[in-house]
Amino acid sequence: MTVATNWTTAWLMTGMGIGIVFCILLLLVLVLHIFSLVSVQNSTPATKAVAPKQKAVTTVEEDASDRRAVAIATALYLYMQDAHDEESGILTIHLDEHPAWHAQLNASI
Repeated sequence: MTVATNWTTAWLMTGMGIGIVFCILLLLVLVLHIFSLVSVQNSTPATKAVAPKQKAVTTVEEDASDRRAVAIATALYLYMQDAHDEESGILTIHLDEHPAWHAQLNASI
């Protein structure tokens, strides 16, 4: 085998690798585009069916508001129940003599 053959093989393998990656990315883009078209088509009739029931939507919004208030109250209650330890907020530092290794390191200073 000559050096030219090795370089040709290397460039051929590099080109094939890049080509395969781009083909897979193109396939992925096409599949995602098809899924988006299908989901848009499926969601359009459902919104038209719900639109005439405007009174049901307001009760759902009121229920959601009530549920939100209950969730916030429950979270605050649980948070306050968990905060039962009261710390003094005092930090105590004991200044001891420096250890031997510290004295050796700072002897030259």
